Amino acid sequence: MDALNKGAKKEALKDIILDLHKGLPAEKARDRFEKEVGNVSSTEIAEMEQSLIDEGVSPDEIKKFCNVHALIFESALEKATLQDTSPSHPVHLFKQENRETEKLVTGIKEAAALPKDFTAVKRGIAADLRQLKDIEKHYERKAQLLFPFLEKHGFMGPSKVMWGKDNEIKDLLKKALTKIEAVDSAPKLAEFNKENLDPLLEEVTGMIFKEENILFPAALEKLTPAEWVDILRESDDIGYAFITPPEGTEDLVKHLEEAIMDEAVFKDESIQLPTGNIKLNELLPLLNTLPIDITFVDKDDTVRYFSQGKDRIFSRTRAVIGRKVQNCHPPQSMAVVEKILTSFKNGLKDSYDFWINMGPKTVYIRYFALRDSSRNYLGTLEVTQDIAPIKKLEGERRLIDENR
Repeated sequence: MDALNKGAKKEALKDIILDLHKGLPAEKARDRFEKEVGNVSSTEIAEMEQSLIDEGVSPDEIKKFCNVHALIFESALEKATLQDTSPSHPVHLFKQENRETEKLVTGIKEAAALPKDFTAVKRGIAADLRQLKDIEKHYERKAQLLFPFLEKHGFMGPSKVMWGKDNEIKDLLKKALTKIEAVDSAPKLAEFNKENLDPLLEEVTGMIFKEENILFPAALEKLTPAEWVDILRESDDIGYAFITPPEGTEDLVKHLEEAIMDEAVFKDESIQLPTGNIKLNELLPLLNTLPIDITFVDKDDTVRYFSQGKDRIFSRTRAVIGRKVQNCHPPQSMAVVEKILTSFKNGLKDSYDFWINMGPKTVYIRYFALRDSSRNYLGTLEVTQDIAPIKKLEGERRLIDENR
């Protein structure tokens, strides 16, 4: 297909989807798609949704219709084949998790349909739902690893649309886990299945289709081998859902980790770290914006740095810089100070915690040993925080609640 035809196809797709959002029935949208477009790749669908976002269609609007989008393109997508991937490739591992998810979904449906003892059925569904909660690791790896790399390629659609759908699934699962506990009869279980279980399993299954027919093929086309290596290397930090990575993956990850820069360097007016870069003019505001007070004492017990947040708990003046930390404490505290420093230097301890009441404040004081990759002692970090407001927190207030 030449560029012109591809462009025309993209515009036809957009017209159909825009009419769908304006009220065109899904069946008519499917008919138009088959007549006007015919075949379509997962990448073309993803690029079409991205183009709509670029032109001002809100991600929430696309998210609302993305299930319908998938249904309209279903027949064309099922004809496409996913690029072969090695057993250690992140996409292969994502797909393995999907196969296990499908088994679990099937098991839940079968358990819910069995005409047996109500108590046993409820117990089985509840246990399976708790097991299904592990799927959050699958969604988290997408959000924290796959989406950021797609964004680097200018592909914002998945993180704006699919991330929202993943969160909806997590909310449905959380609701189902809560509701199942209150079910106390067979009729209420049937009501629970209809109102909570069925919508949850439908969305979980629908997400598998979207991933394997749209997200993963598009990602395989756009991401470089080096980027897939980065995703694999960091996947262990989040974890896997329902599976254990194949043998050899850990050795590969270990080898890759050894090859990464593990020290900070100053280059191009920025401090380059293993997990990112900080410009020099960003460093001071960053440290002073932390909701904690920090003080650094080097390996020779000399005070080298303290942050200057606007609400410091304990006052500090610049005269303390270069002073021995033992001289910064009253005589009655000296024994404890020496004990902490000695245990850090000897490698016997890595942290100490203390807390005191200061009027309305509950001051949490923590000391941490700073060590390099070979566990050589570099100094001590003091972290101080007023946790009184934190202790008062109840329930939850999520990011999405801010605009409500």
